[in-house]
Amino acid sequence: MAFDFNVDNVFEIAEQIEENGASFYRKASEKISDGRFKKLLLDLASMEIDHRRIFSSMRKSLAEKEKGPTVFDPLDESALYLKALADLRIFSGKQIETFSTESILLNAIIAEKDSIVFYVGMKDIVPDSLGKDKISFIIDEEKKHLQLLTQELVGLNR
Repeated sequence: MAFDFNVDNVFEIAEQIEENGASFYRKASEKISDGRFKKLLLDLASMEIDHRRIFSSMRKSLAEKEKGPTVFDPLDESALYLKALADLRIFSGKQIETFSTESILLNAIIAEKDSIVFYVGMKDIVPDSLGKDKISFIIDEEKKHLQLLTQELVGLNR
């Protein structure tokens, strides 16, 4: 079955991805002793929760046409499909390598890149009339995390 997704679907899954990200960063922070880096991870977890709140708020303010079903989907398979994607590919289920600060940063960078790729793909399949333009905001927020993590990784290797 082919689906057209609307921006409501994307915000719903974005909320789940942010929750998964917050959990990832909290768990990673428990695995290390370096106080500065532990604080960075807890700050990232807090940012993920803030993003979840922002996306939830944006979702609530969507126009009805941006929330409406795009196909006959009585079993809500499109939402289940998106949730499965988020749970299997982005943050959730990722092993947190605790060998070093570098390995934690690399795993976090991979997860943030996965989320950006996911949203770019979703932007390609959400029609303009169903809120495509709002997905750019999510992508921009994820890019900020990627930049922060990359800066930290580069700082470690100096």
